[in-house]
Amino acid sequence: MQVFNRIATSILEMIGKVLWGFKPNLMKDIVAQEGSVNSLSWFARNMPTYEKTLDDWGAIRTHLLATEISVLNGCSYCTYGHASALQLHYYKDYGKLLPSDEDQIASWHSVSEDETVDRFRELIGSAELSSELPILERMLVLRRGSEEPTSEEDRKIVHFIKMFQLLNRCGINAKTSHDQAHDPINKDSALREQYQQVRGEIPDSPPHHH
Repeated sequence: MQVFNRIATSILEMIGKVLWGFKPNLMKDIVAQEGSVNSLSWFARNMPTYEKTLDDWGAIRTHLLATEISVLNGCSYCTYGHASALQLHYYKDYGKLLPSDEDQIASWHSVSEDETVDRFRELIGSAELSSELPILERMLVLRRGSEEPTSEEDRKIVHFIKMFQLLNRCGINAKTSHDQAHDPINKDSALREQYQQVRGEIPDSPPHHH
């Protein structure tokens, strides 16, 4: 079995390298927990749908939703990867920084769910991304299972909820260490450097109080 696991891990790491410019740390952990065949078939089922949503929605909406779900599920690894992608796209599109950085957002899973949701609402408001608020609110309803999906947008959200159940579970179980932005923008090293430089010039924001 070990040889199959190694082959499956290599394939998945290579996909990550082609898409995002690095071998994601989580791939070996998914294969270790799910097995080689299950892991490969899971990615074959889920990645095309994810890529289509990324195309339809654009990077900011996609990574914001992935970040929100991953924080609520308590996975620091996936949160960091998608929050990093969100930061880079936001900086590229708006020429400014999000009020909270990727490390801060990745630590939000340690507070209550209500507090986390409040922080996301506040982030969305202060980042002038109010068009993203309905997606957050709808995700919370669908995640609770209190309503069935009724639209194409709902189905996209539900796919993310299901997809990140597995990714987040594997990341939590393995305590996978953070890597880089889970998006093709990660390959833009000049943008990454510029973002880090600008991020480094501002002092850490004060602790979050209500």
